[in-house]
Amino acid sequence: MRSPYKFLLSAERKNKRIITVTYDAFAIVVSLYLSIAIRLGATYIPLGLDEIVSLSLTLVATLYCFTKLGMYRAVLRYMMVPALGNIFLSVLISSIILSLSGFFFQSFIPRSVPFIYAGLAVLTLGGPRILIRSMYHYYYRRKKPNVLIYGGGATGRTLAASLIQGDEYHPVAIIDDDASKDGNIICGLRVHHSRDFAKLKSLYEPKKLLLAINNISKGKRLRLLDELSHWPIEVQSVPSIEDIAAGKGSVTEIKDLDIADLLGRAPVMPDIQLMKQNIENKVVMVTGAGGSIGSELCRQIVALAPKSIILFELNEYNLYKVDQELKATLKRLGNNCQLIASLGSVQNENRLTNIMTKNSVDTVYHAAAYKHVPLVEDNIIEGVRNNVFGTLACANAAIDACVSNFTLVSTDKAVRPTNVMGASKRLAELVLQGLAEKNSNTTFTMVRFGNVLGSSGSVVPLFKKQIRKGGPLTVTHPDITRYFMLIPEAAQLVIQASAIAKNGQVFVLDMGEPVKILDLAKRMTHLMGMQAYDTANTDTGDIEIKFTGLRPGEKLYEELLIGDNVEGSPHSKIMVAQEDKLSWKEISILINRLNESCHHYDIE
Repeated sequence: MRSPYKFLLSAERKNKRIITVTYDAFAIVVSLYLSIAIRLGATYIPLGLDEIVSLSLTLVATLYCFTKLGMYRAVLRYMMVPALGNIFLSVLISSIILSLSGFFFQSFIPRSVPFIYAGLAVLTLGGPRILIRSMYHYYYRRKKPNVLIYGGGATGRTLAASLIQGDEYHPVAIIDDDASKDGNIICGLRVHHSRDFAKLKSLYEPKKLLLAINNISKGKRLRLLDELSHWPIEVQSVPSIEDIAAGKGSVTEIKDLDIADLLGRAPVMPDIQLMKQNIENKVVMVTGAGGSIGSELCRQIVALAPKSIILFELNEYNLYKVDQELKATLKRLGNNCQLIASLGSVQNENRLTNIMTKNSVDTVYHAAAYKHVPLVEDNIIEGVRNNVFGTLACANAAIDACVSNFTLVSTDKAVRPTNVMGASKRLAELVLQGLAEKNSNTTFTMVRFGNVLGSSGSVVPLFKKQIRKGGPLTVTHPDITRYFMLIPEAAQLVIQASAIAKNGQVFVLDMGEPVKILDLAKRMTHLMGMQAYDTANTDTGDIEIKFTGLRPGEKLYEELLIGDNVEGSPHSKIMVAQEDKLSWKEISILINRLNESCHHYDIE
């Protein structure tokens, strides 16, 4: 059998209002009676017509004030301080009406009665409302896991208030290293210094620590995350106040830490003029438009006001997804850019030439490629066909269609390659360099960079998935390192590199410091509230790190340059690689031999 409290909460809204109005009327009558009884010191009160009219007028006026102030539209369980203020205001008006009606109707209302009535009415009208709200929060907070909030600023205050009202988490305390806030009470929560974390964890057993601090420099945030990574609790973050105001997130949108935070990489703001140079009011084509890099290139491009953008993709579903996303973006931006979704293979030169010529393409970003090292190693013919001959077909089509700029998205694995994927991408670079010597109408550019975070093949989402499943975390080698870059930054630098290019140049992007994959795995595990271990050192911990051995063709360390000869460029994060290349005559011989071998499936 349900309790009266549960029955009241689950009642229909109309019935709740009837119950509330009925109770308020009863409470006002009782308060009026008691105020006169207390003043007279008697339980029997003789009431004449004048007194009944005066008291009735007070009752009606009070209920009218409550209605106009929205007290019967408010949900009791979510009632906040402004609603309590409305009760005080209504009672004040009610007391004044009681005094005035007593004066005008010459009813027997002693002068002290309105004051006694005001105190009683506040108790009888406001008390039950506060009680219901307190019971609701006490009952439901037991079902919500406890969390700590790090940050007592604007974001932390907003988050605390939202969580208290919400049904997902129960905030128990706020942590902030600002000495001036220590001991303060924010939204009913005490502010503690970070040195009290162990005591708070033991007392409340919180499930998570929610990071609600965004108005600090990148360096301070990295140092803070480094400190938090040693705390035995899962750390998550909330959007900044600016992002919430811009509609990019909500205050209760609690999520895992940004992958940029995990690696400590601070993206560089793009040069808008360079971004627009080959895109604004031009026809742009992106091959591999449904992939990780290709789709991000498209997102960046549509924001730069091209005349039209051609999405060229082999995978039907990926093309559909990016097409739908970009249509929504263009509608939101109010942009009249034409969006053309084209299915096809980059190996089909006739199809490419037809599209480029028909649409008078000005700029091509060639991001279509097979990039997964083990898969290309197991499918060598298709890998070479797509990466080498697909690039050649696109380049020839660009020449035939008089395309002004052609940019190849390359990889650091093309440098002294030890696998087929890297070798095929290096040969694709050589093909374009050879064509650059042969042709002067189309400017061919190659942009080489390392791993991008959040891409389909990135290690970060893989690690997150493995940690949530309880492990093990698979790392190929204890010493393996990789360069990392955010997808939006990589796409922006590709676009800017194409704008400063001279024909046949190879650009390398400044990837920052290489990251040790083992350290990344441990850091991610700590920030998700667990301890990582590997059997070589210890068997105590939550998540095992398992070393699987280097995969076929995999390097311990990636490089961005074949030699040491590199020059700067107008952009601080883009460098020009000065490397040996082959003439078109030499490349033609290699291409013909390679084509013959592919035709006969001569893998060796």
